[in-house]
Amino acid sequence: MSKKSVLAALFLIFVGIVFGVVLVSSFRGGIEPGFAGDQQVKLGAPTPIKNPDYDPKALSKAFIEVSKVVSPTVVSITVTTKAKKHSSDMNDFFHFFGPDFKAPDPEPTQGAGSGVIITPEGYILTNNHVVDDADEDHVEVTTNSHHNMKAKIIGTDPSTDLAIIKVDGKDLPTAALGNSDALEVGEWVVAVGNPLGLQGTVTAGIVSAIGRAGLGIIRDEQGYGIENFIQTDAAINPGNSGGPLVNLKGEVIGINAAIATTNARYQGYGFAIPINLAQAVAEDLIKHGKVYRAWLGVSLGPVDETTAKALKLDQAGGVMVQTVVEGGAAKDAGLKEGDVILSVDDKQLSTPSDLQTYIARKHPADVVTLKLYRDGKAFEKKVTLKRRTDDKVAARNNNGNDNEDQNTEPESHSKSLTFDKLGMSVRALTSGEKRESSIDKGIVITDVTRFGEAFNRGLGRGDVILEADKKEIASPGDLKALLERRQPGDALLLRVKRGNGQMAYIAVQIPNS
Repeated sequence: MSKKSVLAALFLIFVGIVFGVVLVSSFRGGIEPGFAGDQQVKLGAPTPIKNPDYDPKALSKAFIEVSKVVSPTVVSITVTTKAKKHSSDMNDFFHFFGPDFKAPDPEPTQGAGSGVIITPEGYILTNNHVVDDADEDHVEVTTNSHHNMKAKIIGTDPSTDLAIIKVDGKDLPTAALGNSDALEVGEWVVAVGNPLGLQGTVTAGIVSAIGRAGLGIIRDEQGYGIENFIQTDAAINPGNSGGPLVNLKGEVIGINAAIATTNARYQGYGFAIPINLAQAVAEDLIKHGKVYRAWLGVSLGPVDETTAKALKLDQAGGVMVQTVVEGGAAKDAGLKEGDVILSVDDKQLSTPSDLQTYIARKHPADVVTLKLYRDGKAFEKKVTLKRRTDDKVAARNNNGNDNEDQNTEPESHSKSLTFDKLGMSVRALTSGEKRESSIDKGIVITDVTRFGEAFNRGLGRGDVILEADKKEIASPGDLKALLERRQPGDALLLRVKRGNGQMAYIAVQIPNS
């Protein structure tokens, strides 16, 4: 083979090698050696938000800082309870979530909750139901640094589901307390506690509602309870009870107490006791071992649009006095049934729990200023509060006699009537019913149409209508005469005696059709 042929062959081999390298290599400004199996893969996409209006690092840092500051002040509480029988009368929807145990038999049990240190000397705020029925010698606290200590129960308050326990300590990390009155719906909050045995758990969410009441989950032995919850969607579970709900300034604004659930686990709604109420209770428990709670001596109802129209109020708001208890502060100050309390100490009221919670933070002999609305006029009254004792319960009138003749026929001049627009039927009271109820005049509701106006406003069969627009009703004809003078859309205020003896004002609106 000639020298020229050899060179040509070598040249062709070199070209082939180069061509092969080009086929399996990637181009990045030039030829890079490599193999098809080692080819680099680019995953994901470029950052979608180049210049956000918010600072993601700053937002994360806020939660990080709150967690660092608050976590050392939160403790785990383990209690051994006394043996007791378990009641079958439970609310299946609203559950306390600590201690996290169930015992089918009446024997000692153990469970866990949370608490927050509120003084450097070792006073700890928690829920009453965390330490309720605890064996005095078996309450233990574990700090965030895993230090175990025995704790003593200082005092409990079932009416607010709060309790104070104490450990021997000095210069303990102490939580800052905020102002729950300034809390707003939508505000970021952090829950810290020990859910499901997971110590030092931090979750975040927003305040989804404030002033949540009427849940029926806080009750003392007399059936009295103060409910004015902060509602949040921060995840809380069994074991979170007694732990703090904290704002992004690191201030405790609530004490976690309960969840709304169908399976005893987190489903998106938790409830915390406002810290302003908790602080007032804690101060009394630390000073006295019990709460000296002020008492106004009224039962209250909301004032919605229909009630406001019946009262000729410009707008819905305030709370209506349903009953005034003899010997109470309200009675002494001259409050009357049917009064509307618009504000207390210039604080506007929207629900009965607003007033109840405010008064619960006061003490006997404190003076509050109520702005009242009565008979179309607004005025103020100063009320000196009294002490609530266990026998101060809602006013009742139960003077019935089981031996009375309840089957006496109604008086002949008072026939039964049906008011189709209101969706109810009424008749006169028998003489036996009057004696049993200790009333002279009134008409009894015999039937209520489901989903009619009367039904929707809460009237029921057996309720006795005593007054309409503050005029006594002696017969069905009296109510008919009043209704005939009203136009569709008008509202009528009824004073009603319930089957359980309680009095109530209920407004109904005459439908347009």
